[in-house]
Amino acid sequence: MVLVTGGTGLVGSHLLYSLLKGNENVRAIHRSSSDLEAVKKVFSYFTSEADTLFQKIEWIEANITDIPALTLAFKGITHVYHAAAYISFNPKHYRKLKKANVEGTANIVNLCLENKIKKLCYVSSVATLGNAEKGNLINEKTAWNPEDDNSVYAITKYGSEMEVWRGTQEGLNAVIVNPGVILGEGFWNSGSGVIIKRASKGVSFYTTGGVGIVDVKDVVNAMMSLMGSSIEGQNYILVGKNIHYKELLSNLSYHFKKRPPKKLAPKWILTLMRIIDWFSAKLFRTKRSLVKATVNSLYSTSFYDASKIEKELDFRYTPFEETLERIIKNYG
Repeated sequence: MVLVTGGTGLVGSHLLYSLLKGNENVRAIHRSSSDLEAVKKVFSYFTSEADTLFQKIEWIEANITDIPALTLAFKGITHVYHAAAYISFNPKHYRKLKKANVEGTANIVNLCLENKIKKLCYVSSVATLGNAEKGNLINEKTAWNPEDDNSVYAITKYGSEMEVWRGTQEGLNAVIVNPGVILGEGFWNSGSGVIIKRASKGVSFYTTGGVGIVDVKDVVNAMMSLMGSSIEGQNYILVGKNIHYKELLSNLSYHFKKRPPKKLAPKWILTLMRIIDWFSAKLFRTKRSLVKATVNSLYSTSFYDASKIEKELDFRYTPFEETLERIIKNYG
């Protein structure tokens, strides 16, 4: 039986669908506050039998920091997909990030070792990779630099990877995937879904940065292919296309039949908005919507060489246009 953590998230829900379509016996953990209906909604984009398929999942209420509940969830499991993570770029959330991402992953690794799990696939991020020299693409060998201005999210995801590599030194068969910005159906109010949602209403401004993007279906296919292979102790960047934000927003605008962004938003304006947002959070205890790491990412360019998995597996990325057409067709 296969265990999936983070099954109520973007990657996890699409992974559950693919595993079930492949006739796998699946158990998934969820927190008490998780929205299981969101998973069923993702299924409905691809099948008219979403309810029937959803009922095949064995759900267990557990948090990755709750060792007793996790211990029960591991009974009878042979393979583990660890996609659960706490996502925030707010330095105020560092302790929560460390608890969930580092300690939570350590728990998963320890239970994998204890239960002699055949293989673990961990979903990390390109945020754990270093910065390439100017003109070069970032690849799996681009070393993490702890002296860089790394976000708290990146720091804890890197710590999570160290727990997985520690597990491999103790005999665990594991692989890691490092996706870029993941595009996919569902979850329109978080992650890349926010970009798609905003583009659907029209966007006037763009920033100068660039990023690596990948179809959620490609992430899932890569994970399942790696789990079915003899490969172990390796990590793989998953990026189907390197793209500047202006081009991404322009393409989305075209598909939504909106005007493409024409005006450059100067960094100083977003920096000022970030400072105002910080004061507002301090004075009125409101949730921060703009932090330093987010602003910096909008004006920096990180492009990737994601060909390693293509060379080592029979794997091809979905064409960018095909991804956009499918997602926008299913938007809403």
